Amino acid sequence: MARAWEKLLGFEGGVEETPEQQAGFFGRLRDSLSQSRRALTQQFAGFDPNEEDAWERLEEALIGADVGVPATAELVRRLEERGGLESLEEELAALLGEPGTLNIAASPSVVLVVGVNGTGKTTTIGKLASKFHEHGRSVLLAAADTFRAAAEEQLEIWAERAQADFVGAPRGGDPAAVAYDAIEAAIARGRDVVIVDTAGRLHNRVNLMNELNKIRRVAGRAADGAPHEVLLVLDATVGQNGVQQAREFTSVAGVTGIVLTKLDGTAKGGVAVAIAHDLKLPIRYVGVGEGIEDLVPFSAEEYVDGLFEEKW
Repeated sequence: MARAWEKLLGFEGGVEETPEQQAGFFGRLRDSLSQSRRALTQQFAGFDPNEEDAWERLEEALIGADVGVPATAELVRRLEERGGLESLEEELAALLGEPGTLNIAASPSVVLVVGVNGTGKTTTIGKLASKFHEHGRSVLLAAADTFRAAAEEQLEIWAERAQADFVGAPRGGDPAAVAYDAIEAAIARGRDVVIVDTAGRLHNRVNLMNELNKIRRVAGRAADGAPHEVLLVLDATVGQNGVQQAREFTSVAGVTGIVLTKLDGTAKGGVAVAIAHDLKLPIRYVGVGEGIEDLVPFSAEEYVDGLFEEKW
């Protein structure tokens, strides 16, 4: 994971992780995938490509791990062509892809964070703000979740921890107006990045999803090209429902990347493959705990390594 943050954030500088820190990141990622790893390795034990029903059992195992039907079909097709499981990790990593680089060249760059209730949006924002700060970028957090009780207070606490500026709003205020005011404040203060927290909303609530569209339009009036990134925070424990969430949020909010959280609470870590394959969305980060350091840049190779005990 050397220089993984610099590569993902699109700039160099700040604090480069030591080998010990890098090993710690991977260890926490591996720990968070432990349930998925146990489930998959048990299913794949003794796989014989010459057995009549071996490939069917492989398909069932992958679908059971929430890899999803389209991604499973593609993966099994590739493995059959190559004659067995020896290339399983390589093919999984290819389906997952890499996170790419955040589009944060503008000043200020505006990052909109969206998702349903309970996914960990606000804590993810705090962790991301902290990492920007470590790498020498000034940050402003905007509390555009004006509905949830204590949402503003929670985000303000994270702003203090991450040494970021904070713009709040009255309870029940217009979220789009908050986003606009925050961007204006960032311009006036010369801040590099604005991260906008939004209210959690179900992906099938049309009025709430339309509100996200309004936030995007208003942000674009405050700064050219804004929002420059739209990150969707997904709870890994919801499985294939997360794919549907991503599909709906992308159609309305223009999602540019995924943050996958709560992997430690599920045996179905394959949902990352389904999202990357079905929707062609990059997974930018993985949340591996509650601490401010527990946000890891996604790496397909390390993610797949964390899913298996052994090579095939």
